[in-house]
Amino acid sequence: QLQLVESGGGLVQPGGSLLLSCATSGLTLGRYSIIWFRQVPGKEREAVSCISTYDDSTYSVDSVKGRFNISTDNAKKTVYLKMNNITPEDTAVYLCAAYTVEDACHKWLLHSRMDLWGKGTLVIVSP
Repeated sequence: QLQLVESGGGLVQPGGSLLLSCATSGLTLGRYSIIWFRQVPGKEREAVSCISTYDDSTYSVDSVKGRFNISTDNAKKTVYLKMNNITPEDTAVYLCAAYTVEDACHKWLLHSRMDLWGKGTLVIVSP
């Protein structure tokens, strides 16, 4: 069964850290990329970071570059998003999505139509 399940969201103080997980099932390693998105009510959904299981390349948007780190544990079939130095502007529902491709992560991939979505995990940044 093809499925993505996010976890790890919660309440965090500004400047703190959080580790989000995206557990995958039914996907073939090396043939997809995982992209983390975030959604704030009333705002456009934003792609944040991408990792390719084809070559382990990554790509992150400027707003999180240097603060967020995307990684994968292939044995656990899980992709992580480590969020550091969190700000209130990072408050959002974070969703992971899969895109079927045997290629590195590129900026264009973040704007492609995803093949599979998780339901999301809520991150609230507040003192």
